[in-house]
Amino acid sequence: MKRCAILISVLAGFTITGQEQEGEIVADHAECTYFGPKRAQFVAGSLAAARQPRNSFSQETEEIVSRLGATRQFVPGGSRTFSSMQGADSSNVVDKNIFGVLQSRGIAPAGRTNDYEFIRRASLDLTGRVPAPERVTAFVADSDPGKRTKYIDELLGSDAWVDKWTMFFGDLYRNTDQIRATNTIRRAEGREAFYRWIYDSLKTGKAYNKMAFELIAAEGANSWTQGELNWQIGNRTTGGPAQDNYDQMAASTMETFLGVSHFNCIVCHSGRGHVDTLSLWGKGAGRMQAYGFAAFFAQTNMVQQAREQRPDPNIYYWGLTTARTGTYALNTTTGNRPPRQPIGSTRVVPPAYPFGEGAGPNGGEAWRTAAARLVTADFNFARATVNYIWKELMVRGLVEPVNQLDPDRLDPDNPPPAPWTLQPSNAALLRDLAQDFIDSGYNLKSLMRRIATSDAYQLSARYDGQWDPSWESLHARRLVRRLWAEEVYDAISQTSNVAAPITMTTSTRVPNGPAPETRIVPYAMQTTSPASRGGAAAFLNPFYPGDREDTDRRRDGSDQQALTLMNNNFVMTRTRSSAAAGQDSVLRKFINRTDRELIDNLYLTVLSRLPNESERATASAALTSGNRQQAAENLLWSLYNKVDFFFNY
Repeated sequence: MKRCAILISVLAGFTITGQEQEGEIVADHAECTYFGPKRAQFVAGSLAAARQPRNSFSQETEEIVSRLGATRQFVPGGSRTFSSMQGADSSNVVDKNIFGVLQSRGIAPAGRTNDYEFIRRASLDLTGRVPAPERVTAFVADSDPGKRTKYIDELLGSDAWVDKWTMFFGDLYRNTDQIRATNTIRRAEGREAFYRWIYDSLKTGKAYNKMAFELIAAEGANSWTQGELNWQIGNRTTGGPAQDNYDQMAASTMETFLGVSHFNCIVCHSGRGHVDTLSLWGKGAGRMQAYGFAAFFAQTNMVQQAREQRPDPNIYYWGLTTARTGTYALNTTTGNRPPRQPIGSTRVVPPAYPFGEGAGPNGGEAWRTAAARLVTADFNFARATVNYIWKELMVRGLVEPVNQLDPDRLDPDNPPPAPWTLQPSNAALLRDLAQDFIDSGYNLKSLMRRIATSDAYQLSARYDGQWDPSWESLHARRLVRRLWAEEVYDAISQTSNVAAPITMTTSTRVPNGPAPETRIVPYAMQTTSPASRGGAAAFLNPFYPGDREDTDRRRDGSDQQALTLMNNNFVMTRTRSSAAAGQDSVLRKFINRTDRELIDNLYLTVLSRLPNESERATASAALTSGNRQQAAENLLWSLYNKVDFFFNY
């Protein structure tokens, strides 16, 4: 039970990065979303917060590493492909910039992680699944100096990679059945169509700028068969004039593809007096600039399926069409945003991109097509994408929070005036990695390969010597992360070898019609949204998967997570050696082996490593001092409750 108490204390102590201490805000527009549920996130990105670096990632890493115990030195065969850090002269754009900064500041990076830790880390990061024990053994035994790069390529080519990143982009694009705040209902059919579009785009290697272009400019008649329509449908706004729709489409485009979430503020009011400490660009931005970008969406119509075509009046799909006569008029006094009234003689605002030279549509070009062209050609589109992916693989973004890029503080060749500073922790790296992403043809796998094959990615979470928390943003060591809800579920199912299929409803029940269709998937990472998980949700929800509407995925811990791992029936039934657990369960497979074989195989299967001598001695004593079957079940249960199962490090 001591291990359980430790797990509870560790999880309960975690905080969400960016939500530690809320600062003082002085502003005129308290009705803005800046003051809503995500207020703390905005505060975390402010100038004041930047002057006081947050160290929650470091604190979490230090805490977890201290709980890992003496596993570092016990690596049979060692890390056979160990080599010293490449340093500032590396040909990898990541290492050149990371180690160049560390060298210039006299900071020694952590040592290289061993093979056991690397294979588990890379597998979870890239596919959301733990490696099979036989793959771990083969990898450690392999003497090929290039085996880590080859393993990265193996993961990037797997179907599991497609599963995980479909989940990631499903989060980013907020794919769910409905948006309750606006009563916008995609239904299961729309959710599934959107999922298939994301999945197929990743599976076929579609360039990311093309993915973004298709979402922004999407046009078609049926959101149940044309999945990409569902992103813009999700930006629908009710309760006001058409301009509210255009504003929200513009704000969502800015946040999702350029990482500029505070554009949503500028649509309501000019930045001065409101986002002064949040964004240098926003401080000087005016509402007219926001109108200009929103105008690109003013020729968009969202239409429901014709009533006479519906099997039931309340069940329908959506269409997205272009009305060439649409304009962005300054003629509103009601709705979700402050009144839009003429400014001097200006009563209609033409489309104008808010960055650069204020470009607009080309002759005859549909306005949303022009928006898609301008956004995906913007260098900050590549920066924002790189920052999102960097955070997923390296735990901390180069800009934090990742959706608060300040366009005027990103360029290391054009630094901002004091007291402002460059926003990225390594602006040259963000610039160079963004250019590398562009040069690859906006290839997501190429971007991930560049990061994951770098020496910086392969640093250990352990740090010899005195760690300075201010080094956190420099990536001088590996930062740990708690597993996603889906990763925890799938790891237990996979390592216990007791299946936990999830049945999803994929169609809408029609009165007097056939029963809704269902689809069964073996992994939580293959579900299409948090709303589709049926009975599995009871286990998953304590791990904060988010709802893709007003609650984002979270990485912090809680007592409930620890208690779920200790007591939930999903775990308990998979730590049994009886026939009820299944003939092929991991316990039944090894229960009749020698104590050493049983112990080593359970550790290798669940934690992707062998036990150290202390762990082996403790487990061996338990197996020989009482009921062996019960002791074996307790051992497996305890491994699911160790911090190195629950965290990627």
